Amino acid sequence: MTPAGLTVAVTGPTGTFGAGLVPLLEDDDRIARVIGLARRPFDPAARGWSKMEYRQGDVRDPDALRDAFAGADVVVHLAFLIAGNASRETIRAINVEGTLNVFRAAAAAGARRFVYASSVAAYGFHADNPELIDEDWPVRPAARLFYAQEKAELEELLQHEAQAAPQLALYLLRPPVVLGPNALGAKDVLPGPLAPLGRRLLGRPRRLPLPIPLPVPEHPMQLVHEEDVGRALQLCVVGAGPPGAYNIAGEGVVTAADVAREFGALPIRLAAGPGQVAARAISRLPFLPPVAEWVEAASRPALMDTTRAREELGWRPRYTGLEALRDTLRDQG
Repeated sequence: MTPAGLTVAVTGPTGTFGAGLVPLLEDDDRIARVIGLARRPFDPAARGWSKMEYRQGDVRDPDALRDAFAGADVVVHLAFLIAGNASRETIRAINVEGTLNVFRAAAAAGARRFVYASSVAAYGFHADNPELIDEDWPVRPAARLFYAQEKAELEELLQHEAQAAPQLALYLLRPPVVLGPNALGAKDVLPGPLAPLGRRLLGRPRRLPLPIPLPVPEHPMQLVHEEDVGRALQLCVVGAGPPGAYNIAGEGVVTAADVAREFGALPIRLAAGPGQVAARAISRLPFLPPVAEWVEAASRPALMDTTRAREELGWRPRYTGLEALRDTLRDQG
């Protein structure tokens, strides 16, 4: 039985994942206190978060992490750079070294559970991946995509760290693209190589004012709603299931054509095979900037089996993948 009065520390609480998790922690009688660690100041009360205490800090600063995590029973690590104008050195310092700093600070604070938001991308986009991937399939770095490489590397590093800190139970969640009304810009909505285009042209998720013909491949993908991710994170926080890795995704599979249609475009369907071959060829080009490396995500579908999360965590998604997309675009004009 999970004890009452847990103190939960959350890094990156104001992002898309935090928007799904923090309201659930606020409403959970088992949670007494939430510590929100972020670089940029924010007011928890302005968001209706009465349990949360803000701590300013950077995941690259071990001292700040140790101070913030004092007394924490559970640490949830959500802070992660996906793209932007940061150098590769900065991205790695935040994503890789920063994640290790967070885990080590959680262990030093005596926390009992560490919950890390990984990704389907940790499996990589390899030709021998099964059509439906379960958690027994190994995580392997992608060929080029830095985000996928770091997610796979970090899972291996965290497993190694966990062996040296057996008192700290490690939970790894692997969602696909996460959607919802709090999705932070179109980079969270358009898949793989379309993400940079969405970020530059749309700025924020919204429908196109006029239908525009758009050639898109029949590339299948899974999506998941931020609330369903938050619910999975919550179940890990309270130890609803055993430690380990869990795939999570909304019901159903959507294609890039489905996404284009929901944005108001007129999709011109293309066979998936040629598009995937082209994506593989582009991803092998030398000197690709980090944002262009996302094309590799279109080189092979990565679809997950979510049976373990359902059976061992007791998790059930409330939204299908298509419903998650529609909820993201609702009232955006």
